[in-house]
Amino acid sequence: MKNLFAKIILFSILLSLLSGCIQQTLTGNTSQTVSTAEELRLSTTTSTCDTGLLDILNKRFEEANNVKVLTICQGTGKAIATGELGGADAVMVHDVRSELKAVANGSFIDRSYVMYNYFIIIGPVSDPAGIRDAENATDAFGRIAAIKAPFISRGDESGTHKMEKSIWKAANITPAGAWYKSAGKGMGDTITTAEIMEGYTLSDRGTYLAMKDRIKLRILFESDKEYLFNPYHIMAVNPDRFQDVKYELAKRYVDFLTSASAQDIIRDYGKDRYGEGLFIPAADASDK
Repeated sequence: MKNLFAKIILFSILLSLLSGCIQQTLTGNTSQTVSTAEELRLSTTTSTCDTGLLDILNKRFEEANNVKVLTICQGTGKAIATGELGGADAVMVHDVRSELKAVANGSFIDRSYVMYNYFIIIGPVSDPAGIRDAENATDAFGRIAAIKAPFISRGDESGTHKMEKSIWKAANITPAGAWYKSAGKGMGDTITTAEIMEGYTLSDRGTYLAMKDRIKLRILFESDKEYLFNPYHIMAVNPDRFQDVKYELAKRYVDFLTSASAQDIIRDYGKDRYGEGLFIPAADASDK
């Protein structure tokens, strides 16, 4: 009788433990299902990351859609390549020629205008090349090359680097020699290198404003609207090319960035700290 009683107690204990394990497993799975957010892969240029604007925009999108935006910050050339290889669901960049080429080859769809600002040429306050008095961007680059003042290039096939190369080409100059350095890095790192070398560089206005309180370089030339215009577009990766991309989510993100609420965020971003917005929303563009 004692043995039977002991077996009953032991069976009850084992049954209780097993029930607890099953309940814990079910509870854990339920919790994981509730907390897991859908992920959107965004490949984008470094200036949208370095300025902090994307942090604000993405947070708003994530909260409204129970989504996590996984941001891949690269130069525009690499960002487009990432999308063309199916490594992103959406791409936001700033090199119109490369964008249109990628749309034409079927890599992207739903290309939409988000915002713009202008490129600027920054350098030491002393301005040894005298570019403050330049007539246009090609004249400014010509003056830098003439005295072989240090010039730091992004050198990364980004939108900024491609614009820089187009200005050198228009000026009929092939930059080379000890004075011309290729950083091969993002805008923030390139500006830091130019600061250390007391040299010149081409920058987007937004990244410079976000860094200006930490550096001595200043805007020396910015008046050439032809070469220095800097528009940003968002594109969805074509689901016909990559069936595993999250097109519906990407399209929702495209629609968000062009919505009135997101355009208001872009318009106001930076005004409280810098006295001006780092970017101008597409909604305010005179020619859309």
